[in-house]
Amino acid sequence: MNTLFNRQNLFLILLILMVIAGKLIPYKPHYNEIFNLNKFIDWGIAGIFLLYGLKLNLKEVVKDISNWKLHLLVQFGTFILFPMLVFLFYPLAKGNTWFPLWVAVFFLAALPSTVSSSVVMVSIAKGNITSAIFNASVSGLIGIVMTPLLMSFFLSQNAESGAHSTEIIAQLLIKVLLPIILGILLNPIFRNLVNRHSKLIGEFDRLIILLIVYESFSGAFINRIFSTIPTIQFIWLTLACIALFFIVYEIIKFICHRLNFSREDTVTATFCGSKKSLVHGSLFVLVLGIPDESKVLFLLPIMIYHSFQLFYVSWLANKLAKSV
Repeated sequence: MNTLFNRQNLFLILLILMVIAGKLIPYKPHYNEIFNLNKFIDWGIAGIFLLYGLKLNLKEVVKDISNWKLHLLVQFGTFILFPMLVFLFYPLAKGNTWFPLWVAVFFLAALPSTVSSSVVMVSIAKGNITSAIFNASVSGLIGIVMTPLLMSFFLSQNAESGAHSTEIIAQLLIKVLLPIILGILLNPIFRNLVNRHSKLIGEFDRLIILLIVYESFSGAFINRIFSTIPTIQFIWLTLACIALFFIVYEIIKFICHRLNFSREDTVTATFCGSKKSLVHGSLFVLVLGIPDESKVLFLLPIMIYHSFQLFYVSWLANKLAKSV
């Protein structure tokens, strides 16, 4: 258990180091002549979703489909409650300097739930692991459609040079959907191999995320983008991310009690329904055609939220486990 948390903490430290590296030794465009980092990241994105398809256990998904109330609640929290709460502040942000920041937080709200950490935390807290696997897997698949759909209402207003909708669809097909389908088709052949090397696969996911963060922050520091984000906005962004977590967590917990969920199902619903995926966030920043000057702004809420959810939910999972 301690090893697990140390690895999570190490990843957060590495994320911070990538930001510092982007400032001290930024990756300049002419470096691509030696090693094309952008191309490597593109292939890495496709590789992550291919591996996601290879790891997806369809038997587990089908087996737990009968627990539909729990599944609906988790997906409601992920794709309806989160965006709805952020959308409440749209009238306040529209048409002023806060709007780009609002869109970045809405992007966070539109993302799917995490996969690995949701399952691990539910396991530690002694919740319904099978349903956690189901919802974490299904959330990623739903997110392929829902995240771009939700963002399509606002990206055109925020992105001056974003990709057209047809280009975004093409990117989603090539980098996300096709690799997942290929992975699912190859699952019976390579399942055992993937299971044996699951730890190595997890490290590959982290490597691509770290490179995306490094590349994005390099560009931000080179183009002096941080000078456009006032300190007060960064403070409000941090507070908004933390508040968003607690509001969603408590609402889902309240609904669980009203529906008379078991303790195990309540743990799964609150943990899976309140999580957001840094993996999908980092990838969708590239896939959705978000302009280079806005990438860092879109990554900031995810990194803040991801860091908080890991530390807090890790503590909460252990607390709940001791109460059994």
